[in-house]
Amino acid sequence: MAVWLARWLGPLLLVSLWGLSAPASLLRRLGEHIQQFQERSAQGLGLSLGPGAAALPKVGWLEQLLDPFNVSNRRSFLQRYWVNDQHWVGQDGPIFLHLGGEGSLGPGSVMRGHPAALAPAWGALVISLEHRFYGLSIPAGGLEMAQLRFLSSRHALADVVSARLALSRLFNISSSSPWICFGGSYAGSLAAWARLKFPHLIFASVASSAPVRAVLDFSEYNDVVSRSLMSTAIGGSLECRAAVSVAFAEVERRLRSGGAAQAALRTELSACGPLGRAENQAELLGALQALVGGVVQYDGQAGAPLSVRQLCGLLLGGGGNRSHSTPYCGLRRAVQIVLHSLGQKCLSFSRAETVAQLRSTEPQLSGVGDRQWLYQTCTEFGFYVTCENPRCPFSQLPALPSQLDLCEQVFGLSALSVAQAVAQTNSYYGGQTPGANQVLFVNGDTDPWHVLSVTQALGSSESTLLIRTGSHCLDMAPERPSDSPSLRLGRQNIFQQLQTWLKLAKESQIKGEV
Repeated sequence: MAVWLARWLGPLLLVSLWGLSAPASLLRRLGEHIQQFQERSAQGLGLSLGPGAAALPKVGWLEQLLDPFNVSNRRSFLQRYWVNDQHWVGQDGPIFLHLGGEGSLGPGSVMRGHPAALAPAWGALVISLEHRFYGLSIPAGGLEMAQLRFLSSRHALADVVSARLALSRLFNISSSSPWICFGGSYAGSLAAWARLKFPHLIFASVASSAPVRAVLDFSEYNDVVSRSLMSTAIGGSLECRAAVSVAFAEVERRLRSGGAAQAALRTELSACGPLGRAENQAELLGALQALVGGVVQYDGQAGAPLSVRQLCGLLLGGGGNRSHSTPYCGLRRAVQIVLHSLGQKCLSFSRAETVAQLRSTEPQLSGVGDRQWLYQTCTEFGFYVTCENPRCPFSQLPALPSQLDLCEQVFGLSALSVAQAVAQTNSYYGGQTPGANQVLFVNGDTDPWHVLSVTQALGSSESTLLIRTGSHCLDMAPERPSDSPSLRLGRQNIFQQLQTWLKLAKESQIKGEV
């Protein structure tokens, strides 16, 4: 189920960070779907790229060490990058480096949204770097455990360092040109950490929707979902939040009833298989939870099948005879809409199928690296969304132990080792107090991930921006006429922060010439 929800949203910026149970897979498919929709929309608008547009963007490959921390290991792989030099003023101009995250990185990464939209104002060269083990940047040898030990955020940051040095030589970039990192979601964390760990190479960073605090049990995700479903600013209400609880209670009642009620539920929710097994029932409930969470996480984004306002309308019987409508009927309709948007015939939730797919060591042809991201959640981040808080409007299933079981079933990693890995990540990077300067953390208060980011300034040079009613990575998306005043103001603030940084960089250049 996590698989089809992610197709809604897109590997470039929008892919969900959940661990890879069926619910997480759905969110990741939703993300992929949204990103692809936005790229098609940008092409349909006939973006004016000026002379030489046919040559844009350019793709290249860097030879990177598979193990940059072991000088005796000379194995290497090819890492893909994209370049847009349309606005570049030359050697001394700034470099906007867009970091890839847990998915494929396409040409749109240097052509639409930010940082591409910010490049003309400063004559910047825009480069994007695909994350190792994702997209086409997968080392030879597949995704066996022996290979995956070279997949981590620390390896990714080492790639940023070597890429920055190699690209400087390749494009004859001045040593005084400021490099500014951009990234959204996990890649936003990488952008912040690149500045934190390598301030002599990365001048500043814009970290959008960056969950810099790793967490094993991410119950806070659904706390935000619950609040957002009640937010009148985006079409929510107390009645909508209550309707969600009623709909999920009805699903659970039918699952418990078994027999004809369970068979009817399978048909009505377009479930791909039988619902008799307890583990599959938990996965189905998780998939439905991810669907509602995905509506909140990507509220108002181009390509999203439903907004919070539309979902609440369905749950409350809007547009029809309310006396003949129930929240459960509205949830059924929401499932149908999302499945149709994703081109899916039925809702997949089989635990056995999920485990089998995740055990496959063959790289996927699609842009979403499910096995790779599950490995990173098991060895670094956690991010397992649960609903055990009394305020949570969903079912309490699937619980944390069943999500941690995936790490054991797929990789042989115990729950204790996952908990230790999460603690080590926060110790290494600093969690929500990273201590990096010249980093702007951008978040939206509708986005469930903002609670793991930095939302309060920790010092004069570590800035924060919280966009009212903003969803996940919304600031990075291409501008639209329907953008809210708070989003427009947020983008202005990002522009002004860049202006301040680049003025500082220019002053440093002048001092260096004296």
